[in-house]
Amino acid sequence: MAMNTAQDMPAGLARADGSAIRVLVVDDEPTLAEVLASVLRYEGWEVRTAADGSSAVRTARDFQPDAVILDIMLPDFDGLEVLRRLRTTSPHICVLFLTAKDSVEDRIAGITAGGDDYVTKPFSLEEVLARLRGLLRRAGVARSASGSLLAVGDLTMDEDAREVRRGGQLIELTATEFELLRYLMLNPKRVLSKVQILDRVWNYDFGGQAHVVELYISYLRKKIDAGRDPMIQTVRGVGYVLRPPAE
Repeated sequence: MAMNTAQDMPAGLARADGSAIRVLVVDDEPTLAEVLASVLRYEGWEVRTAADGSSAVRTARDFQPDAVILDIMLPDFDGLEVLRRLRTTSPHICVLFLTAKDSVEDRIAGITAGGDDYVTKPFSLEEVLARLRGLLRRAGVARSASGSLLAVGDLTMDEDAREVRRGGQLIELTATEFELLRYLMLNPKRVLSKVQILDRVWNYDFGGQAHVVELYISYLRKKIDAGRDPMIQTVRGVGYVLRPPAE
């Protein structure tokens, strides 16, 4: 069977019937809501946003999402009340709470109310995606879209097994290195700026820490390119690109 390449493989997950996952993002910070929505759309998912509890309930009724990313602090009524109302009509919907609160009591309140998981701001976008993927898989809502294997040249990544190989040789990566390489492999031959990489792999509010990208690119190069034809290339003044070694 032919291997799906990063160029032609849909990212992330899909519903069991092959249609797109639907996610509702509920947050009263417009910038954050749009950043989350754009990242989820990049996964190939359908996304709607809502800025308060009442519009969240209305949108969920019409949109019928598979999952909700739900801020606890909203201008009209809180996320716990939104969840209570959603559960009356959609008892199996996956809910990931977002909040600036980090006390144990708040975490317990969110989970006790029926939330499936909890992420505290500021957060990594990849952490939110990983939590959401896990919730959808455990709920039986989603399956891997077109398999879970990415390939660029002789570099392969099994997303489900979280294994990376080059020329068939297993390469051990940290969680952050894995997500950085995944982003590069989903965009082969495309030059990615440090800002794009920071937005996608690290916190949505990164504070301009471009040196973090440089550091992790150097880590990846030592593991992916050491003793081999280099694949991770620097485009001076722009960013980085992953290319098959023959190109």
